[in-house]
Amino acid sequence: MKLKTRSIMQELNSIAEVRHTDAVIESRAVNIINSAINLIESIKKNYGVEEADELERRLVNSIRGSDPAKFTRGIRKIAEDRKTTKKPL
Repeated sequence: MKLKTRSIMQELNSIAEVRHTDAVIESRAVNIINSAINLIESIKKNYGVEEADELERRLVNSIRGSDPAKFTRGIRKIAEDRKTTKKPL
């Protein structure tokens, strides 16, 4: 009897772990998506249409390619262009 109870308990624990992992992943995803939406809104608010579109594209490509440097290069390029043309934000 003890062996079956232990087996059932182990099974219940393993189900709980999977659900817990799913909940953690879901929660993280929701937080990241909300942050990305807020970032895109901020980009659109602070940059021109062409620059905002370029940064949004770079953001998505950075995520897709697992390379945050792509986005960083875009921001630096825009900042450098502003310095040379002396355009304000």
